[in-house]
Amino acid sequence: MTPPSTPTPPAAPLPAKFNAGGLVNGAVVLGLLYFGREVLVPITLAVLLSLLIAPLVRKLRRLVRSQVPAVLGAVIALTLMTGGLASVIVSQVVAIAASLPQYESTIRDKIHTIQDMTVGRVMQGETGRMMSRLGAEANAASAPARATLEGPPLTASGAVPVELRPRPQTPVEVISKLFSSIWGPLGHVSIVLIVMVFVLLEHEALRDRFIRLLGGADIRRTTQAFNDAGERLSRFFVSQLAVNVGVGVAVWLGLMLIGLPHGMLWGVLTILLRFVPYVGVVIAAGSAAMMAAAVDPGWGWMFETLGLFAVVEVTAAQVVEPQLYGHSTGLSPLSVVVAAIFWSWIWGPIGLLVSTPLTLCLVVAGRHIKGLAFLDVLLGDTPALSMSERFYQRAMVGDHEEIVAAAHAYLKRKSFARYCDKILIPALQLAAADLGKHSITPEQQATVKGTVARVIESLGTDACRPTWRNRRGSVLDDTSIGAHLRHERERAMGKWQGPLAVPPGSVALCIGLGSMRDDLVTELLVRILRNQDIDARHLSLDDLGQGPPPGASASSIAMLFVVSAYPGDEWDRIAERLPELRERLPEAVFVGLLSDGEFAPADEAMDVVVHSFEAASAEAAERYGRKPAA
Repeated sequence: MTPPSTPTPPAAPLPAKFNAGGLVNGAVVLGLLYFGREVLVPITLAVLLSLLIAPLVRKLRRLVRSQVPAVLGAVIALTLMTGGLASVIVSQVVAIAASLPQYESTIRDKIHTIQDMTVGRVMQGETGRMMSRLGAEANAASAPARATLEGPPLTASGAVPVELRPRPQTPVEVISKLFSSIWGPLGHVSIVLIVMVFVLLEHEALRDRFIRLLGGADIRRTTQAFNDAGERLSRFFVSQLAVNVGVGVAVWLGLMLIGLPHGMLWGVLTILLRFVPYVGVVIAAGSAAMMAAAVDPGWGWMFETLGLFAVVEVTAAQVVEPQLYGHSTGLSPLSVVVAAIFWSWIWGPIGLLVSTPLTLCLVVAGRHIKGLAFLDVLLGDTPALSMSERFYQRAMVGDHEEIVAAAHAYLKRKSFARYCDKILIPALQLAAADLGKHSITPEQQATVKGTVARVIESLGTDACRPTWRNRRGSVLDDTSIGAHLRHERERAMGKWQGPLAVPPGSVALCIGLGSMRDDLVTELLVRILRNQDIDARHLSLDDLGQGPPPGASASSIAMLFVVSAYPGDEWDRIAERLPELRERLPEAVFVGLLSDGEFAPADEAMDVVVHSFEAASAEAAERYGRKPAA
């Protein structure tokens, strides 16, 4: 537990506000990206491909002991692989084009069937008759006009018809036209390869230059950022390529078993299109399903193809990918979609392919460069608010359902004591800090208090269940959340919160020293102990001063917890009572739940002093023979 008296840690600095200068700079960057795409796209592809084959370059360098042969060997291997894939795609597409006339009747029958099932049904009945009647009336009205415009049919007038035919092209013209059509793509590929070779050859020098340019004053942080980006992107590319190849091979083999022709083409397209986030595999599956519908007279192959893609994709996404590079690349799902739309708008299809790695670079830059921290907040998958900040924010608007849902998810992995230490108490510290600065209104304060009370009631496992719906205004009237929660238990279980005739050593008394913070912390401690099947009860010093109730036995109390958020100011209240309590409870262990830091009087007077709910829970578990909370 973060102790009640610990000063609230300073809040994280707010992101830099967007101003007019930032908007102008952003517009300039967008303009450069858009109008400079002819230059930037090849360079970006070269850098990303260099990250892809960087592991191969390192392995070859260990073998040949030289950078140049290793780079050239890796680039040649990449070129041969890319050329092989291109030749496969071209040959398969040509084969499909040649075989399409064979499937013409099947395609026509499928189209008629789809029309009958969709448009045909719509056109039946009164709607169809009305459309036919309107069409007939339109034809009748336009017949005279067509007759007038067309005039009499042409008659033979002796004119010689003229037919224009293009001049046959010479072999030189055919070669020139072919060369001009492939010159553009070939030039772009050559530029990418050349830039990639030089990037790989001067990898160390380029890194040093960027470090000097961007972070000369902080070499350590800039080096860490470059290493993080390079390693993460390289690992992501290699892992994704391996998964895509595996998925493509599985699709190819599956389509061969189904009997669909040209299965290799759909396997290769699956490998390439899976680099497009979310929609790539859908496009590949849809194309293969359309081919299956064109080949098979029935509908069986189409559904088998879709089922094959669904099984392979689910297996790859839910089983294989998490084992290779985790469940996430560090990007939020929404940012991946938005990035795909943005980069495809800026750079077209190439931007769609490189959208994920480029966005990942921006996220890494945001994590290491202070001025770009907003990119990590907007695009990264790390929560923008800590769990305690989210608790406080939801409490400000009275959304206790979401707080309870998040708490239940947390409690599946951790104990209620840790939840109170790490989330609930820090959230209350944030509220106390804002209250001290007069940053929240009385209405907001009441909302926070009511929400906290409802959350604690919902998470409790006492015999007393929440009665908030019947007494919604009770916390708004009370000044202490802890007092309200204690009263609710007393209403359900009686003044002494349970029977008085209990076995010896079965009760734990928890008392606060009077402040509202003490009441709340004491009530939380009671609920934590009750979760461990310990008969914990919340009393005040005044209750103890009245003496034991009739029928109660001092031997039934095994532990007495003294809770104080401000021990330096409150300790006098308990110090004068301690001798009497020691006499009345000779067998009880006195435990002080105090704020962090040493407080000498408490250390001398208490048998045990703890500073967190988890530590108090562990002490009680040891005393009562219970299993410690996880």
